Amino acid sequence: MRMFLGMIIGCLLTIVVVYVHDSTASSPAGGVATTSKPGAIVNWDVAAFEWGQVKEDVRLAWLKLKGQSSG
Repeated sequence: MRMFLGMIIGCLLTIVVVYVHDSTASSPAGGVATTSKPGAIVNWDVAAFEWGQVKEDVRLAWLKLKGQSSG
């Protein structure tokens, strides 16, 4: 059980560190960073879209299972 808790905490810590790195990274010219930063590790717009897709797929699968169990 501790191993799984450690894996979950490790994943969350990794995501937080990458987010902090990306939010503080600036452009190579030293200007204000934009959404398409060259030093960014993650494209957060794409990640948000993919997360939305995962949530929608899980919701649809839950509704499908719920519909099958009541029928």
